[in-house]
Amino acid sequence: MKKIQVFDPALCCSSGVCGTDVDQALVDFSANADSVRQAGAHIERFNLAQQPMAFAGNPTVKAFLERSGQEGLPLVLVDGEVALAGRYPTRADLMRWAGIVPISTEAKPQSGCCSGSSSCD
Repeated sequence: MKKIQVFDPALCCSSGVCGTDVDQALVDFSANADSVRQAGAHIERFNLAQQPMAFAGNPTVKAFLERSGQEGLPLVLVDGEVALAGRYPTRADLMRWAGIVPISTEAKPQSGCCSGSSSCD
């Protein structure tokens, strides 16, 4: 399983989903990340306000911040490589990066005109 790391801008709490003016993008991302974690993905989040050493200690993230500043966050690394910057990933992004195949809930059409019978009377 691939390792997904999300480097958040400075947030008021670890998830950013707190207070009176909650960013809907953070609500959606938190729900998506929780769902994909439950499916077995390894997702870590780092908050610039609470974990600055995680940013300073990662050469890829440090170089990104030097080029783009914290305005370029969030930054997503997959196995140490930049996968996305400037927005939070979708559930589909997370599942693809983690190698999780979504389970289809749609009924698949049966082949043939008569649901597999040999004659179409």
